[in-house]
Amino acid sequence: MTGTKSGRRPKTGHDWKLLKEACTALLPRLPELVDEHLRQLGEHSPVYGRVLPYDVQWREAEEAMRIGIEAISAPRASPRRDLEYAEEAGRRRAQQGLPLDLVVHSYRNAGYLVWDSLLEGTAGKDPEKLAVLMRSATMVWSAVDAQAAVASDAYRATELELRRRTDEQLQALLDALLEGRSAPGLAARAAAGLDLPEHGRYAVVVLRVDRRDGREAFHRQIQRAGFRFIWRMRTDCEVGVVALGAAGDGEEGGLDGLARLLDGRCPGPGGISPVVGGLAELGHARRLAELALRTCPPGATGIVRLDRRMPTALVVSQPELAGRLVKDVLGEVLALEPADQAVLLETLDAWLACEGSAGRAAGRLYCHRNTVFNRLRRLEQLTSRSLARPRDLVEVALAVEAHRLTPG
Repeated sequence: MTGTKSGRRPKTGHDWKLLKEACTALLPRLPELVDEHLRQLGEHSPVYGRVLPYDVQWREAEEAMRIGIEAISAPRASPRRDLEYAEEAGRRRAQQGLPLDLVVHSYRNAGYLVWDSLLEGTAGKDPEKLAVLMRSATMVWSAVDAQAAVASDAYRATELELRRRTDEQLQALLDALLEGRSAPGLAARAAAGLDLPEHGRYAVVVLRVDRRDGREAFHRQIQRAGFRFIWRMRTDCEVGVVALGAAGDGEEGGLDGLARLLDGRCPGPGGISPVVGGLAELGHARRLAELALRTCPPGATGIVRLDRRMPTALVVSQPELAGRLVKDVLGEVLALEPADQAVLLETLDAWLACEGSAGRAAGRLYCHRNTVFNRLRRLEQLTSRSLARPRDLVEVALAVEAHRLTPG
């Protein structure tokens, strides 16, 4: 893999003729040069031998060096076979996985061998030919640089394309897992490609993203020991697969730590699934994370966990029943004037948040505790349910959640 014309030629026809004779005389020694070339490459790095079998290396090196030697003395208008071959070789080496620095080194090494052999064939025998070679030194080494540059450009372009294809394949595998598809070996292939354990502790995060706020990519920069994030963009949301720490890592490596890490850093509201035991369960986890997200009322911006929102999740998972619950329990309340309706529901919310303490609810609402009692009694009358009876209280609380999450 050496020697190419750089566009420069010996200044006279006589010089070109002598250079051509020197190159032609070198061709019979080509097998010897290839052997030495491969020996030196092996000494430089064992990677050459691990990437390519010796016979393949020998055959390709022989062809490249022969093309290069012939190109040095080819007529000016000849096709640039050397550069064409270098481009093909650069693509092949990228596909084979040989590091680029070793590709460039092989061109340099072959160039030194050919140049030294040309000098040895003329030194002390024909001073005129030696002078011609010395005048051609710049041309020969420019040729080697040009071929290495062409091979490098082709290598980088191929590497970029391979990386793009690999990324697309990995995204397709991840999408298949998140959609819950079942295929033999799917989880194992995704684990190998994504460098993740097939079996381990995972959670899925679903974010409702408003891309107009300019913050949609910020959360992608979040890094924290114990978590590894892989994000996928969807039409109206983003889905994050989170590899969690081991079970013994405590809450900082579990859902508590994940919720704290994401809350306030992510655009829009988000839902977190329960922990699942492997990549094959990501589809189930995604559906649960979406259900958690649906428990967020309009205008919410926080991150919620499904295991902390189970009653509300039950409501939103059955919209028809939720609608009937709202009508049966809150029908009389929702028939009130909007201001009256809002006061009663706000009081109930405060009372529930204060664990049934009228005094604490009064402090939160800036009113007297008797006012809280009066409003709650009126709510009981309108709903025909007693907040002192657990079953009635559950119905009222779920009806309020269903009303709050009802679009419009």
